[in-house]
Amino acid sequence: MAYPSKLLNAGEHVVVSTRTHVKALIVPGLGVLVALALALFVNGLVDNSIARLVIWVLFLAVVLWFLVGPFLTWLTTTYTFTNRRFIKRSGFISKEGRTIPLNRISGVDFEIGVIDRIFGCGTLVVSDASTDGSVELYDIPNVEKVQLQVSDELHRLSGGDSHRRDDGT
Repeated sequence: MAYPSKLLNAGEHVVVSTRTHVKALIVPGLGVLVALALALFVNGLVDNSIARLVIWVLFLAVVLWFLVGPFLTWLTTTYTFTNRRFIKRSGFISKEGRTIPLNRISGVDFEIGVIDRIFGCGTLVVSDASTDGSVELYDIPNVEKVQLQVSDELHRLSGGDSHRRDDGT
């Protein structure tokens, strides 16, 4: 999922572009499976065709609400770090975006819980100099690798020597 090059400024390139890990769709998927089992069970109990139609219309509403909505949110939300800024974009019909210039980012940290470790994802915490303080990006795949790439870009942007280690040698 590449960030559209038409939305990049001259001389700007993508360092990391990602979206939330697919694990975010597990709970909605399980909810739909439970609704399907319930619909099949209740469908077997009734003989009335109108009641069966109502059951399946309700099931379709559950699918739309609990699966299609989260799927579209997952599909249309991206997190992109370029060599100049952090960009969060989301939305299918109505769009929303947030941009933080890299020179305003004061730190990039990550947190990995037990379940996150199993799925290979975690929370990326982007701290900036604004009044909001930080942005937490949940369920980022390969969060340690993303944090390393972004930290390296921040170091490069600050004029740090790429051959020098953090201990000054």
